[in-house]
Amino acid sequence: MNSLPADMENALTGSQSSRASLRDVHSINPAQLMARIESYEGREKKGISDVRRTFCLFVTFDLLFVTLLWIIELNVNGGIENTLEKEVVQYDFYSSYFDIFLLAVFRFKMLILAYAVCRLRHWWAIALTTAVTSAFLLAKVILSKLFSQGAFGYVLPIISFILAWIETWFLDFKVLPQESEEENRLLIVQDASERAALIPGGLSDGQFYSPPESEAGSEEAEEKQDSEKPLLEL
Repeated sequence: MNSLPADMENALTGSQSSRASLRDVHSINPAQLMARIESYEGREKKGISDVRRTFCLFVTFDLLFVTLLWIIELNVNGGIENTLEKEVVQYDFYSSYFDIFLLAVFRFKMLILAYAVCRLRHWWAIALTTAVTSAFLLAKVILSKLFSQGAFGYVLPIISFILAWIETWFLDFKVLPQESEEENRLLIVQDASERAALIPGGLSDGQFYSPPESEAGSEEAEEKQDSEKPLLEL
């Protein structure tokens, strides 16, 4: 007699846990998965990613900053017209800053073409621009006479060298890993959506509804009590 309530309680607990597990298994919402997929696809359709756009902005800043420093240098050394003719028309590798400006233009065109227009996902383009920049600046610093021309003999080569390596670091450690991570997330979400689509017939809990065990248990208890009454009367 005392074991009956315990059995009923265990049955109720088991049924509740089974229904909870069913809810957990079928709690995948395809609508939410599709919305997330559409958000990832929307990022692809709208153009380059945010981190890649930031990289392109920094490349543009590189060109503008070097150009600004070169223009200041032209003004300091006797006026723009005279110095521009001296550095461009009468170009001399050992004393002109014009090639450093052209180096910044080279980096800008290569990187924008590779990572904004072509949207490359490889580091070879930035490796080429950084290698060319580093080699040229080292050769110019060693062979030229820039250090004898004042502060700009130090500033322009150092700034160009630093900016080139910052671009390399930003692309290799920020742009490419983050875009790869977003692509992996999209694949995972698509895979989960495909698995959810394989589950037949909607995912409502009503499909897994079972009558309350308490009623079944009460009926069994009444039948058992009815069968015990004749024995007690005897």
